[in-house]
Amino acid sequence: MKISREFKIGVVMVCAIAAFIWGLSFLKGTNLFGRKFYLYALYPKIENLFPANPVQINGYKIGQIISNGLVQRNGRNLVLVKMLINDPVRIPRHSIARAVSADLLGSKAIEIIFSQDIEYTKDGDTLNAETEQGIKESFNRQIAPLQAKAEKLVGSIDSVMTVVNMVLNRETRENIEQSFASVRRAILSLEQTSYRMNDFITAANPKMKEVLGNLAMITANLNKSEAKINNILANFSAMSDSLAKSQIKSAIASADNSLKELNTLLTKINQGQGTLGKMAKNDSLYNNLNKSAEKLEKLLQDVRMNPKRYVHFSIFGKSDKNKPKD
Repeated sequence: MKISREFKIGVVMVCAIAAFIWGLSFLKGTNLFGRKFYLYALYPKIENLFPANPVQINGYKIGQIISNGLVQRNGRNLVLVKMLINDPVRIPRHSIARAVSADLLGSKAIEIIFSQDIEYTKDGDTLNAETEQGIKESFNRQIAPLQAKAEKLVGSIDSVMTVVNMVLNRETRENIEQSFASVRRAILSLEQTSYRMNDFITAANPKMKEVLGNLAMITANLNKSEAKINNILANFSAMSDSLAKSQIKSAIASADNSLKELNTLLTKINQGQGTLGKMAKNDSLYNNLNKSAEKLEKLLQDVRMNPKRYVHFSIFGKSDKNKPKD
């Protein structure tokens, strides 16, 4: 069977048209063979929300906007947006279709926020619509308070400058200049003082190092002698315990009594009572002792000069003729 040229041309045209339709759908992001259904949302106002803008969940594209148009509901003009969902995803009813910024250039997208409803949307259902605040509106809302404050600040500055011009006359300005000059001199003096302190610290640095080295040596010696110090402290503790247990109180009381008796004895001696008192207060005993000492000295001299007068020695017992008679 011979195929005619016209049939071939027709097949080629059909394939080209199908490829064109499929390519156009691919460029639009639609799937010709996938499950499709449509959802709607009513917005009071849209900006940069055009057909072919994406519809997404958590940033993942599940469809796109097909069309938008103006409708009137309850005396208000609203924008009806038709969305094509070509991804097999189940969206709970009463979910929110929020218009959000897709990039910094102001492009918009619809982000679907799931609700807690257990039933799912069907083809042709309408979602709750929300509009995210745009960059321009957010910027204007944040700038408006700052602008008001800036205007108030400018007015306050004008008032302050008027008051300053009235208060700061020539004499006041001269006093301020003198005050700044005094402050400058004080700062220079502090700078010179800091230089001197720096020189002093530099000169004293070796001595400080030596002192710190000595302190380190002392600390090391103390660490080495820790056992001896603990032993000494233990001995002192034992000694204090022994002293606490000893009869110190009775010894102190006995010493106190002895001191009292000694004081009484000294009082009696000063008053001339008793033998020691008489010896201390009466000069006759001293004089008698002095005279006796002089006589004793004379006697010893006479014995040394005339020993025969006092000592008799004879082998045969002959008496001395020169012996004085009694």
